[in-house]
Amino acid sequence: MWFKKQFSRFLKYPQFYTKTLYRTQSTQYNVDAITHIPEPEYNIDFLCDSCNRDIIFNNIAARKSIGDIDKILELSKNPELKKALLHELNKIPNQTDPRVLSYGEEPQILKECGHNPEFDFEPQEFSTLVTNLKALKSKQLGPLIGTRGYLFLGDLAELEEALIHFTVRKLMKHGFKLVSVPDIIPTEVIERCGLIIDNGRQLVYNLSPFYGGNYSLSGTAEMSLAYKVMNTIFSSEDLPLKMAAVSRCFRAEISNLMHERSIYRVHQFTKVEMFVCSKHEESENQFQELLNIQEDLFSSLNLYFRIIDMPAHDLGSPAYRKVDMEGWMPGRKLYGELSSCSNCTDYQSRRLGIKYKTNKGEVLHVHTLNGTACAIPRMLIALCETLQTKHMRIRIPEILIPYMAGKTLIKKQPIANMKLHKYKSQI
Repeated sequence: MWFKKQFSRFLKYPQFYTKTLYRTQSTQYNVDAITHIPEPEYNIDFLCDSCNRDIIFNNIAARKSIGDIDKILELSKNPELKKALLHELNKIPNQTDPRVLSYGEEPQILKECGHNPEFDFEPQEFSTLVTNLKALKSKQLGPLIGTRGYLFLGDLAELEEALIHFTVRKLMKHGFKLVSVPDIIPTEVIERCGLIIDNGRQLVYNLSPFYGGNYSLSGTAEMSLAYKVMNTIFSSEDLPLKMAAVSRCFRAEISNLMHERSIYRVHQFTKVEMFVCSKHEESENQFQELLNIQEDLFSSLNLYFRIIDMPAHDLGSPAYRKVDMEGWMPGRKLYGELSSCSNCTDYQSRRLGIKYKTNKGEVLHVHTLNGTACAIPRMLIALCETLQTKHMRIRIPEILIPYMAGKTLIKKQPIANMKLHKYKSQI
């Protein structure tokens, strides 16, 4: 019945339905336009104006970036050196929110949320706690996973899924559209997002060129979501565009720091990510909305955490402003980063051709924003250490019980001991 009704409407108003379908494809999915990566559209008028030299120079210095504005100004005088100029322009970081520059080199604690948990026993670290419960396997996995890998077992694996479903449902109530994204994307897209290299270190895994093209494993769904809307011109009424994705994140980075031990920093993990395309005048409000969502998510899980405005040298190249949320981890007796939220203004959109047409007919690059809604390993560390009991069990947050089939405690798992992998190195 519904189909017949809709089909009769289509026959009666074919022009309306055709326009609606075309508008949806052109502003949201734009399938045909993502076959090529556009030339970056840097803000040449600003960056190549010698009057702005000191502003740009001081910003580069504050962010401890490798950009060289004097080299850019010199190259801009010779049209034949366009390729070299573009290469240097790509090194220039985004501008920085003035309030961030006023912090100097220290982060600014904006707010503390929740209550510091108290124990009448010595709280255990996550890895000790869940290993004794037979809920985690992270050592001697051999070639199956390698170093900094892990297996969640039984109820802990269920808790991971519960966190994902809980988070996604929350985001959809805030108007986010769920998108399933690929884990393999062009390396150049990752570079355009500004997330591939940090102080000379490669942060992503590159795929063998044997299969054709230059592709890498995505470090975060932000990259794939930006790729999805590349080469798109939105109409003003289509913004803000709010998307969320659950994906595996792959990081080639390593760390020997004690406070980043166990599963705190791993090569592969699951994360729920928020991504927003916004009009210029609305991006600060969108940024605050993302922060409010993060605060609500972590507060509803009864975590104790603090909200920190990060200094200029911690922003990376893309962010205009970045706020982290650090959760208290009682077993480790320290704070650990649970999430980041960044307003990248037009840094990414200029490199990926993401634009919108204003009501006055002007075409501008959108502002892109991103925020972590739930990064599983660190969220589990904070939750399990906070909610552990004297008898080395883990209480399930009340809000997650419906997602855990009514379970209220994680106890020792009825799982057989796993045989340790033994192998000999090849001579």
